[in-house]
Amino acid sequence: MKNAVIGNNKQKANLIVLGAVPRLLYLLQQEASSTELKTECAVVLGSLAMGTENNVKSLLDCHIIPALLQGLLSPDLKFIEACLRCLRTIFTSPVTPEELLYTDATVIPHLMALLSRSRYTQEYICQIFSHCCKGPDHQTILFNHGAVQNIAHLLTSPSYKVRMQALKCFSVLAFENPQVSMTLVNVLVDGELLPQIFVKMLQRDKPIEMQLTSAKCLTYMCRAGAIRTDDSCIVLKLDHDLKHAHELRQAAFKLYASLGANDEDIRKKVLQNAPDEILVVASSMLCNLLLEFSPSKEPILESGAVELLCGLTQSENPALRVNGIWALMNMAFQAEQKIKADILRSLSTEQLFRLLSDSDMNVLMKTLGLLRNLLSTRPHIDKIMSTHGKQIMQAVTLILEGEHSMEVKEQTLCILANIADGTTAKELIMTNDDILQKIKYYMGHSHVKLQLAAMFCISNLIWNEEEGSQERQDKLRDMGIVDILHKLSQSTDSNLCDKAKTALQQYLA
Repeated sequence: MKNAVIGNNKQKANLIVLGAVPRLLYLLQQEASSTELKTECAVVLGSLAMGTENNVKSLLDCHIIPALLQGLLSPDLKFIEACLRCLRTIFTSPVTPEELLYTDATVIPHLMALLSRSRYTQEYICQIFSHCCKGPDHQTILFNHGAVQNIAHLLTSPSYKVRMQALKCFSVLAFENPQVSMTLVNVLVDGELLPQIFVKMLQRDKPIEMQLTSAKCLTYMCRAGAIRTDDSCIVLKLDHDLKHAHELRQAAFKLYASLGANDEDIRKKVLQNAPDEILVVASSMLCNLLLEFSPSKEPILESGAVELLCGLTQSENPALRVNGIWALMNMAFQAEQKIKADILRSLSTEQLFRLLSDSDMNVLMKTLGLLRNLLSTRPHIDKIMSTHGKQIMQAVTLILEGEHSMEVKEQTLCILANIADGTTAKELIMTNDDILQKIKYYMGHSHVKLQLAAMFCISNLIWNEEEGSQERQDKLRDMGIVDILHKLSQSTDSNLCDKAKTALQQYLA
């Protein structure tokens, strides 16, 4: 279920209609359920919540919030984090009433206590607070439960996301609130006053989002009379709405994609005339927006981003080539067959091979990542290898023979392992003695990661339950693979030892 719904709003809606939510909530609340099962249920519910607003409404109708809040009483940290992640997604939706966080008086103090558990609990709880603090009543509740003291030290967290969410908390707590603002002025964090930390976060080397939010904090404190208007840190009146700025930037990049999709001349102008620094920033944002869990993925795909990104891979600027192929890699992750076909058609096998011989290591690694994502899901593997198998096998051979780093060769062997998982595609390996010898060579390599990757190839080729396994096992035995497996089953590396023993069992079954 988790793999089916990631990045696919239609599948999310289908599961909800089929009644998956009550069943998941039932399993999540059952004492008999294992912690692992409960955690997976929370993850799937969180993925459903990342869909449309109607999805969130359906979850709320099933009383998901009390169930998740109850889950926070568990001693298991992973389960707590999964519940908080889901709660964060639900509470940041505009259809969720903030009052649901304050219905039970024990919830806020418990969340405060959970802040110290991990950087994820810190990030999610701060995000929940900042979205559910609407007006003086909420500010007072959070303030009285020690929000200032509990959150202040998070501003020096090594995690940028934690620092950012803590900063947002202070901006909503201080908004039109003299009591909070007066308190913030005197708070010390690692020997430094809070306003001084906010000023540091205003520096130009900090991300724009951080600069704007810290400016909000200082502005609100100044308006409340906690900071003098002639104080050196108040040099500019900033009344910039952060959310609006994000929406504008996102809309601009979607516009680029839409224009480029419909008109070749415009696409060329976008790719040649826009300054590289603008394109680098824009394509970096697209990489993030195209992550499998992003709600922006589908509209961007519909806007014709594939051709635009394929164009970026031909740029002379290595940063643009990296971002173009990176975004395509994210787009291909657990994608439908049509999207994968669109990527291959727009990119062309010629350009794919040019990227595989790129002098920039990052471009090469991301291209291999794209290939690995394209060659996932058995029917997709077979389909792609039936049309591009010869060229892909040729590229794999060249990389394994070339002077490449361990990371590059490991990724390439993982691609081979994916091909070996295909129903018909695995024959392209079995009929290629050169590739089989290379797999055998890497099984005996000095680097464990390469041995493990080669082992995955062999395991997929000899798996008993698949048609033709006996013939494949016999051929590999004649090559001496079984002897190597026996040696590896005595390895000091537990992971390698276990994988070898599992493979040997396929011969005995």
